[in-house]
Amino acid sequence: MIDIKVPVVGESISEVTLLKWTKADGAWVERDEVIAELESEKATFEINAEQAGLLKHGAKEGDTIRIGDVVAHIDEKATAPAKPAATEVKEEAKPTTAAPEKLEPQPAADKNVKITPVAAAIAADKKVDISAVKPSSSTGKIVKGDILNALSNPGKISFNQQELNSREVRRERMSNLRKTISRRLVESKNTTAMLTTFNEADMSRIMELRSKYKDVFKEKHGVGLGFMSFFAKACSVSLSEWPAVNAYIDGDEIIYHDYADISIAVSTPRGLTVPVLRNVESMSMADVEKKVGELAAKARDNKLTMEELTGGTFTITNGGVFGSLMSTPILNLPQSAILGMHKIQERPIALNGQVVIRPMMYLALSYDHRIIDGRESVGFLVRVKELLENPEQLLFGKDPVKALLEI
Repeated sequence: MIDIKVPVVGESISEVTLLKWTKADGAWVERDEVIAELESEKATFEINAEQAGLLKHGAKEGDTIRIGDVVAHIDEKATAPAKPAATEVKEEAKPTTAAPEKLEPQPAADKNVKITPVAAAIAADKKVDISAVKPSSSTGKIVKGDILNALSNPGKISFNQQELNSREVRRERMSNLRKTISRRLVESKNTTAMLTTFNEADMSRIMELRSKYKDVFKEKHGVGLGFMSFFAKACSVSLSEWPAVNAYIDGDEIIYHDYADISIAVSTPRGLTVPVLRNVESMSMADVEKKVGELAAKARDNKLTMEELTGGTFTITNGGVFGSLMSTPILNLPQSAILGMHKIQERPIALNGQVVIRPMMYLALSYDHRIIDGRESVGFLVRVKELLENPEQLLFGKDPVKALLEI
């Protein structure tokens, strides 16, 4: 019998939570096959079978387990189950009198919504907006009962599929990740002299560039041209010019970084994660977009490694994807600054003595005033604004004409 123990996943991590078993108790597993998913305070990771054999669970889903404890056993001496012999399947002749199969109509409202054929047919017939219907099943699929409930209670909303006028109260255990987020946010507020400075950027040029080159960019690089590459590159240039914003305090010393490792805040169902883009100053726009997509996909699937989550020197967070117009982001310790992106909104502005409509975005830089003064924080943010409004400067790090004239 082989004991499967919880591996060491970080210097400061002493326990993990068993998220789920991917193989059932008593199931046959092959060597190196994933048998369970565990969650530490920083990331989710998998454990594998060390040998082929019969699996015996040693803990339940949701249990907290200490590093080095036994989580499962594998009986490597057990006999492997016989594989079923392949049999030839012959297609039976269909009776000629059979009626053709009726296809249920599908509502055209939202093709991404999961819904059963019967529920879809009722929704289409009764013109129910399925995007406003919350599924009651654990699979996340809308079923017939959900549509009938929406029809019988128009304009009334039930919480989590409870009966109307419910007074139910639920308690759920905090995950290790949520505990860590909570602890670090409080620590950040209590141990830094945090201030926030604001500015706004006219996003016209970037939106024009994306509209003009998005197709050829996608064809050339196999990835879409988003806003994050412009922001990451703009920040890498500005960080090189304002090194205090890219530094942090370590005891009585200030640690400066001659590179830009930018953390990108990614929201997942389990909480906020901040994977890191390494050496953004040396990356191309396509490199940034590819890496952001890769890290975001890993974050959604809980596949980020500890290395991908540690070591950033600066953070960018985008509340605009949720509709936020303005916010004051909290520092991501031990970093000393974080840039908040927000929703792009058309607003009237004064330009050359005329009132014009422009797609504007508020920018917020939260920073630790112990290490970054007002001159550095405002200078950094003004430089980011300048680079976003004149993206051609990202190529040289300065105005191309000034680069030509060497001034």
